[in-house]
Amino acid sequence: MLADLLARPTPEGILEGALAHAVTLLGGEAQGYAVLRRGQDHVAAVFGYPRSLVGTVLSGPWTGMRPRLLADGSRELYGLNLPEVQTRLDQAGMRDVPLTLAVPLSDRGRNLGALVLDRTSPEGISPEQQEAVTRWAAAAAPLLGLLDSRDEWRQAARQIASAMVEAAESREFDAVGHGQAVTDTAMRLGRAVGLAERELEELWYGAMLHDIGKLHDEAGHAQVGANFLHGVPHLAQAQKAIRHHHERWDGQGDPDRLAGEDIPLYARILAVANASVHAGDAARLREEAGRSLDPRLVGLLEKLPPER
Repeated sequence: MLADLLARPTPEGILEGALAHAVTLLGGEAQGYAVLRRGQDHVAAVFGYPRSLVGTVLSGPWTGMRPRLLADGSRELYGLNLPEVQTRLDQAGMRDVPLTLAVPLSDRGRNLGALVLDRTSPEGISPEQQEAVTRWAAAAAPLLGLLDSRDEWRQAARQIASAMVEAAESREFDAVGHGQAVTDTAMRLGRAVGLAERELEELWYGAMLHDIGKLHDEAGHAQVGANFLHGVPHLAQAQKAIRHHHERWDGQGDPDRLAGEDIPLYARILAVANASVHAGDAARLREEAGRSLDPRLVGLLEKLPPER
């Protein structure tokens, strides 16, 4: 079961799996939701309840560090929330829950959230069942803590990358903000292409760092910039994007004169985003479709709604 959770390394994936197994430990006659405590407590996963609940900000009986068995079911939950939230709970069918088990998810003294399980039958919850769910929550919680640490590292790494880019751009007044603008456009285009979150992460680094080689010199900056990511296996595609973002669709670019779809996808996305920021005009960008730029990506970018 832990292997299944690790196969979906997101808080939502872990919580969905944790809920499903917790329900089996109660004999199946239950449904529930998982609360994640990041800023405001909110529903991060559901089992048996409608997915429309996900994202709902809730106050509830899970702020302590001990499991709680609530004989009055959802009464306390309703009492802690505003009428508009109560309406959403009504729509999900929570008003008449007879019995609730709230089990905290804690890791090294941090309350990360909770599994909240509601009985759907008159049957009670035995001490043995409660203990089984509590043990299961204790096993799943460290995975959430690990993801929190990973997210903190991820944010720090992005801040360092952005700071390096700002240092490079500060040498030229006109370049300030260019990396962020290209990154924003590249990410919009990457999402439109259908890249997954893991792929978008690599695209972000490729776009943000595409001109970092200019710290050395303008000439050959793409190859120099790609070398910054040498030895970082999980950013191998970002490295290719940086190296090849000056290739041309017609094969007349640098450094390897790649043409068409032989140019890595991330590099083609980056080239279109870079050209878009430089051109600032859809007509000028359209002139390069099929010449220096991937015509499909140019057309796709034109169809995207304007940024708000």
